[in-house]
Amino acid sequence: MLKKQSAPHTPAPCPLTLLAHHASLYLLSLFFIFIQVNALSSGVSQMLDPSQQEKCCVFQFEGKTSFGMSVFNLSNAIMGSGILGLSYAMANTGIVLFLILLTCIALLSCYSVHLLLRSAGVVGIRAYEQLGLRAFGQPGKIIAAVIITLHNIGAMSSYLFIVKYELPLVIQAFLGQTTGSDDWFMNGNYLIIIVTVIIILPLALMKHLGYLGYTSGFSLSCMVFFLSVIYKKFNIPCPLEVFWNHSSAAAPEDACTPKLFTINQQTAYTVPILAFAFVCHPEVLPIYTELRNPTKRRMQNIGNVSVLGMFTMYFFTAIFGYLTYYGNTEPELLHTYSLVDPLDTLILCVRLAVLVAVTLTVPVVLFPIRRAILQLLFPEKPFHWLRHIAIAACLLAAVNLLVIFVPNIRDIFGITGATTAPTLIFILPGLFYIRIIPTDQEPLCSRPKIQAACFAALGFIFMTMSMTFIGIDWTSGGEGRSLGGH
Repeated sequence: MLKKQSAPHTPAPCPLTLLAHHASLYLLSLFFIFIQVNALSSGVSQMLDPSQQEKCCVFQFEGKTSFGMSVFNLSNAIMGSGILGLSYAMANTGIVLFLILLTCIALLSCYSVHLLLRSAGVVGIRAYEQLGLRAFGQPGKIIAAVIITLHNIGAMSSYLFIVKYELPLVIQAFLGQTTGSDDWFMNGNYLIIIVTVIIILPLALMKHLGYLGYTSGFSLSCMVFFLSVIYKKFNIPCPLEVFWNHSSAAAPEDACTPKLFTINQQTAYTVPILAFAFVCHPEVLPIYTELRNPTKRRMQNIGNVSVLGMFTMYFFTAIFGYLTYYGNTEPELLHTYSLVDPLDTLILCVRLAVLVAVTLTVPVVLFPIRRAILQLLFPEKPFHWLRHIAIAACLLAAVNLLVIFVPNIRDIFGITGATTAPTLIFILPGLFYIRIIPTDQEPLCSRPKIQAACFAALGFIFMTMSMTFIGIDWTSGGEGRSLGGH
């Protein structure tokens, strides 16, 4: 009856043409990232005379982590479960607008890392909370610690949400079942507790963040496998009958036509999701502390390489997922693939890879929270294993409770991305730079400080707009909110 659904299949070559066109634009964007970030870094460094540069590096930490392991850890901190929602974000912005937003957020993230490293270098401090103390006194220290804690708890929660919803489906597929059961091993709440106790907690008890470099590298390799499968599944025919066989209407003419620009009610979630996807700033200074032969340029290069790698993975994941399902892309990409064939072996392997990746990311994200708590409550105390273990156990218990009792992952991504992400990326680094850099080196009206002030103001604007849009979406009962989370 609905055989005419095959008509929209005629523009099939169009996505490939668009992909080639935008891939070239993407490569230009990558080149632009390195040009801009390196110019910013070298430009500010040249403003200091050699003696002043030497003062920036008088503090020494006995770091033992290599450049490569540091890149793995920072990349793992950047990459999270947000990658599953990027195709949905592209579906609600269009290819060109998504690429513009992704490039802008990546550039701003690199510049923010530069501001943090510059501030840390001048005063000889490599703790986010201590920068807050130096800039604004005790209130600044408390605010920085609270924001880091809230943000990373939101990130940990989002990772465990993936485990909660995906692991039962993986077990179900292993058992060859197409419907769920009431067995305890199919209950996501029990499963996240088991995963936390057996895998996450032992890794979170590591004394140094650098030890997690190997698990971070393995986590990244799992996400590369995820990307390769998304590409492999790019040849799924469109339109899919599963999206239209319950409707009396045929698929729209443009159901399989990619859109360059799209503005709709769900676009409000896109910028917070992208901002959250690039937040790694609480981990920058701890990684800097443990870096072997630490210098500002070396750490900036680690930040640039990490952001560039994640930019590449994000873009290709988003565009291949979007050009497979177009407007039917769901908030969690793997759920969209499950609609095609719930027992597909390749998709099952991808689910396992994503589960491993997000599980191994949780300990990396936990380290800055524990460090913030130690800076607040025990600033002068030496390291003690009992305190180290107790904080990790309490944090993981709190996050597990949050995941069990908060029903929608997308609320976490939207609200956290709209509040703590702009604070960590834009507001605090800009304010720290203005307050910490001495006026005899850079007057208040100098170009670097004006740029930092504009950078912080951009964060306030971004936060206000995002919260407003999300509030409007909630009050209007946007239908997309029921689809699941990013």
